Amino acid sequence: MFRKRLRAAWLALLVGAAAPVGHAQYTTDWLANTHGTLAAHVGNGARSMWVAPEGVIYTSSRWDENAGGMEIYQNGATLGTIGAHDEFQGGAITGNATSIFVALGYNRSFGSGSVGRYDRSSNARDLRIAVSTWTGIQNADVITGLATAGTLLYASDFYGNRVRVYTTDGVWQRDIGVQQPGALAIDGAGNLWVARASAGVVAQFSPAGAALHTIQMAAGAHPSALCFDASTGELLVGDEGPDMNIKRYALPGTPTQVGTFGVQGGYLDTTTGIKGQVGDKRFTRVVGIGKDAAGNLYVLDNAWGGDWDLGRNGSTDIHAYSPTGTLQWTLQALNFEAVAAPDPVTDGAYFYSGNNIYTGTSGGTFVANTIDPFSWPSDPRLNMNDYQRGQHFGQLVAVGGKRILVASGQNPDTFNFYHFQPSSGYIAIPDGSIPGKPFNTNLKVTAGFAIDGNGDVWAGLARTNQIYHYPLAGFDANGKPSWGAATPVQIPRTVLPLTRIIYQSDTDTMILAQGISGSWDWTAMNGHVEVYHGWKAGNTSTPGPVINLTGANPKSIAAAGHYLFVGYVHTVPNVDVFDLTTGSFVTTLTNSNSSAMDVGNDVDSMYGIRAYLRSTGEYVITRDNYNGSSIVVYRWRP
Repeated sequence: MFRKRLRAAWLALLVGAAAPVGHAQYTTDWLANTHGTLAAHVGNGARSMWVAPEGVIYTSSRWDENAGGMEIYQNGATLGTIGAHDEFQGGAITGNATSIFVALGYNRSFGSGSVGRYDRSSNARDLRIAVSTWTGIQNADVITGLATAGTLLYASDFYGNRVRVYTTDGVWQRDIGVQQPGALAIDGAGNLWVARASAGVVAQFSPAGAALHTIQMAAGAHPSALCFDASTGELLVGDEGPDMNIKRYALPGTPTQVGTFGVQGGYLDTTTGIKGQVGDKRFTRVVGIGKDAAGNLYVLDNAWGGDWDLGRNGSTDIHAYSPTGTLQWTLQALNFEAVAAPDPVTDGAYFYSGNNIYTGTSGGTFVANTIDPFSWPSDPRLNMNDYQRGQHFGQLVAVGGKRILVASGQNPDTFNFYHFQPSSGYIAIPDGSIPGKPFNTNLKVTAGFAIDGNGDVWAGLARTNQIYHYPLAGFDANGKPSWGAATPVQIPRTVLPLTRIIYQSDTDTMILAQGISGSWDWTAMNGHVEVYHGWKAGNTSTPGPVINLTGANPKSIAAAGHYLFVGYVHTVPNVDVFDLTTGSFVTTLTNSNSSAMDVGNDVDSMYGIRAYLRSTGEYVITRDNYNGSSIVVYRWRP
């Protein structure tokens, strides 16, 4: 017996010695989605919502990479999805006891401007209604509001300047002329209410289409969602203007405002929280309101941060309240094609994406939306014409406790800079971009970008074969950074064409990654990485070590401490770790939690990995997971 135990002990020792380095020394976690598994994840970028009497929630979005664009929830759980990930436009949805009606996305067969009817039992589409003659619009909402009452369906034809009335079987009944109609609701008397967001108006029409009362909201108001509350006889109006709340109007007769729901000013209010801070009743932009038969209230927020294709437009943030207004639960999908960087000021406890701030574990806590559309309406993160499809990827450094945020797109050639100041709380204030005025260049950044721990910027400008080093000149009284004139350094020939730059200011280490010669894809890496120790000290020509990656299709790299972290595209969800001193392979980060959470399938972005070395010796590595609309977080101790 003793000999058997001794043999078992030796076997265990040998197995432990043979285990991969670091295998048991890291944990896998996630941020920015309530649920971490692919099957249960909260759907991406919902922009409209309908709530059934029994409390089942239906939302619609333009794009969810690995689920249907119509998501179904109840009691904080995911019940499934309907359709394909690019089947819907996202801007309008409604339903009744048997069917869901939703604005369809642009389709090559029938174009834009259609509404689909889906059977709630089978989830199958059984009818398409061609509502609008505006059939050639791919990336904007043509159908901007939907509502049902009895056997009638109402649809806002935005560009047609009308609300069209059909039977729920798709038979046209009449049109009601309304300039730029939006969200719709039907009150207890069968009257139609139409939000005209840009005019700050909610107009009432009789069942026959005659104009009745008009609610003229305050200057700046933007009615974005409507709901008739049968239990109180009130019309609920979501306002995504500066008030960022829900206004309550008593009906019938002349509508009279009798109250509000939500903090005045929402997430930008400074009396109940920090400017930018989200939370219970601190709404961002309200795009959906619903009530169930039990009197529970549901509010869909879509945090600020938009792009031209609507698929990465904001986030899904559902709040469920009891009949007395007590928050019961939330469902959140706050990230799609993006990543958040660990925050040096909090030693990696907080994470900054291009538009949001997170903290915590197991889904994390949504701390703040860093965009203020009213103070900074020209913020590039709000630019719906941005060809880079949004500025959601965050890079962050801190110099003397002052943060500099860099926001960019999935495969960027332009980088936008932001600073923070006490009076603005969590709001990131735009400072310009490279290319742009702060850096005195109009050349795109196509040969790598980095901002180092000193706040210096390193950029490989297009067609120059040089790395331009812009030293941080300092901060003004409000914390706004500025940079000095650039010093160009010739790119070593052995790493041309250059596609990635990382500079570690604490060790004077430059890391350069080569692209693919002659390729049309300047964003691709070929796996050849050169490490230069003492770069600023003069070593710009003798690399050591040189790392030649063996994994297929490396896409994103980051560095912290003594290590390089590499992610891959179109292959595996792994992050490989290499020693920057020896160039040797150290370990692979996959998923130490087995099937407990989803880690995606690849890193389909140039800057989709961030890394930070905490004061405790722990490395925090974040990685984009567009599969599950989340951010994977590895915590590793070498």
